Amino acid sequence: MKNLSRYLIQQVEKDLSKKMVFVGGPRQVGKTTMALQLLKGKKHGYLNWDIAEHREKILKHELPNENLLVFDEIHKYRGWRNYLKGLYDQYPKNHQILVTGSAKLDFYRFGGDSLQGRYHYFRMHPLSFAELGMHTQKELENLLALSGFPEPFFSDSIIEHKRWQREYRTRLIREDLVSLEKVQDIGNIELLALRLPDLVGSPLSINSLRKDLQISHKTVANWLSILERMYALFRISPFGGPKIRAVKKEQKHYHYDWSLVQKDSLRFENLIASHLLKWVHFEQDSKGSDLELRYFRDIDGREVDFIVVDGRKPIMAVECKWSDEQIAPALRYFKSKYPECKAWQVTGTGEKDYVNNGIRVLPAIKFLKKFI
Repeated sequence: MKNLSRYLIQQVEKDLSKKMVFVGGPRQVGKTTMALQLLKGKKHGYLNWDIAEHREKILKHELPNENLLVFDEIHKYRGWRNYLKGLYDQYPKNHQILVTGSAKLDFYRFGGDSLQGRYHYFRMHPLSFAELGMHTQKELENLLALSGFPEPFFSDSIIEHKRWQREYRTRLIREDLVSLEKVQDIGNIELLALRLPDLVGSPLSINSLRKDLQISHKTVANWLSILERMYALFRISPFGGPKIRAVKKEQKHYHYDWSLVQKDSLRFENLIASHLLKWVHFEQDSKGSDLELRYFRDIDGREVDFIVVDGRKPIMAVECKWSDEQIAPALRYFKSKYPECKAWQVTGTGEKDYVNNGIRVLPAIKFLKKFI
């Protein structure tokens, strides 16, 4: 399974024949492995900005004579977009360019230079239940415990997973973040990263974090945006309007590494959020769809964990429960307001599978097979 062909590879290969392709995503999620698979063993077509020898070749324009060139982490070079624009415009049309990076490549532009119309952008996510071809409860438990990042997952070891997790956080903040962002208070941003997993599943209060860290509201908001740009976490906004008296501003956050979350039920909720976002991003990036991942919460405190919206129309409502329980009243309420919206109550350890008033209750091992 370690030679698994990642879920994006066919679409990326197809799009490379038309334009440049950018692939962003968390560090160590599998971008480089996929790039090397596309190079089919021609490793000298791979150039990594973090490797001094490769960086010199990029700056001197001493590029390998290969049909496919892969630039990894080149977004750390301030002039990277103009560099690629010039290369693409003069490169033979039968040559291909793939750019990968552990940050939101569409954000790090450093000025007004534009590559508009010259590339397709994909976001790579961790391994998922369906991508791994899983079927059993034991496999789901392993995925929950070890995360969907290839190195700790394939280690099949809790000890190796913990070692990887500690090293990952250090490199993310003290190497990647420092190279891209003007942040001096590294100690406090690391404290923020350690604090956030305990707050998963509830609307995120920047004011509470400000008090905890004794820093300004603006600084906390900026640091959260940085961690989001570095693919450490993602935030989802509430869905709704006057019809359902929804709240409008409070966001919830989740982590690409769901194993950071300690409580079983919240770790499971984070895993479901990650799987849904992976599917939504794939539909957006490969098909241009108008899907979004949201959640529902109204002023009376009713909440449904996840709402998938197509345009402004909710098409899927998902409530997470760790074990078999009665259908959540908030999910029933939402279904009554949007009867055409598919509604699911998904359980992490439950075994029941039935439909009641249009709401499907089922185990996660059945639900997660529906995605990618």
